[in-house]
Amino acid sequence: MMSHSIAVVTGAGAGVGRATARALGRAGFDVALLGRSEVRLQAAAKALEQAAARALCVPVDVSDASAVEAAADHVEAELGPIALWVNCAGATVIGPVAELDAAELRRATEVTYLGTVHGTMAALRRMRRRGKGVIVNLDLAPRLQGLPMQAAEGGARAAVRGFCESLRAELLHDGDRIRVALVHLPGLNTPRYGWTRNLTGRLLRPVAPVYEPEVAGEAICRAAFYDCDQVWIGLGGQVTRALNAFLPRMMRRRRARLGYYAQMENLRAAADAPSDLEASVAGSFSVHGHFDQETRKATSLTPVFLCAPLPGFVKWIAGGVAGLGLAGFMLRKGVGKRERQDS
Repeated sequence: MMSHSIAVVTGAGAGVGRATARALGRAGFDVALLGRSEVRLQAAAKALEQAAARALCVPVDVSDASAVEAAADHVEAELGPIALWVNCAGATVIGPVAELDAAELRRATEVTYLGTVHGTMAALRRMRRRGKGVIVNLDLAPRLQGLPMQAAEGGARAAVRGFCESLRAELLHDGDRIRVALVHLPGLNTPRYGWTRNLTGRLLRPVAPVYEPEVAGEAICRAAFYDCDQVWIGLGGQVTRALNAFLPRMMRRRRARLGYYAQMENLRAAADAPSDLEASVAGSFSVHGHFDQETRKATSLTPVFLCAPLPGFVKWIAGGVAGLGLAGFMLRKGVGKRERQDS
């Protein structure tokens, strides 16, 4: 258990950020809620206060480094020393690279990657004064990495991954007891699919299997309390990870064949659909999106969290064995099919 109980959550107005704030409130934290929509932050704060947790709303655009620094100062002045900082804020544009605009790519990178960097740096400066703390950042699950039309978010999350690896080495060298954890998120039923900048012409949807945002909140809580660098949701991510390592061309062809349809509904998107890329979208959005009927719940046995104390090499071996077994099955299936055709 951490000695301080003050947590900061960015992107806390809706979706994963709001689910995380709820989970941390139940775990005993007082939570500072950072985001662009003050209306949604106030609604999230009200729910936390009903659960007997203190909440502080700080409207801020995380792409503004000086604003994030000022927000961190405000949190410590009002609530106390920050023990946990969770970077959930993000924005993206979905569409083929050939159709992306340079300004859209820049803005998506500023919010998702630089927003994470700004939050991490603000937390780091304050945690180093006390010599301890936890910073949790978000990454894509292996199933979602390298998908077509996701170059903006995929590039930003890969940058977050590299940033965290470098920072961990620096913290180890300096002897700081500050931990940086990555939570790898699968497809989630959040409102973002209704407000993401969409160049596909069709309604967007999360890639299956789809989990409720509360599952992500639980994973982030585990990253906060367990001594682990990474948390994975579901066993399928480890299989995909192994297949990407051993059969990269096959997996690339699979993404090219199925990746487009996995992200889009059959219905056409409205030409004037809202976008949160530049500014927060108006509306009373909360945690969930429109895919409740097909999601895996936090209370069911389906979510499996892979984190400490399992050492990394054990998970790699398990994933490798599962991946090789699946590859062997597919190979035998193909051989059997050819034999039947020949006969």
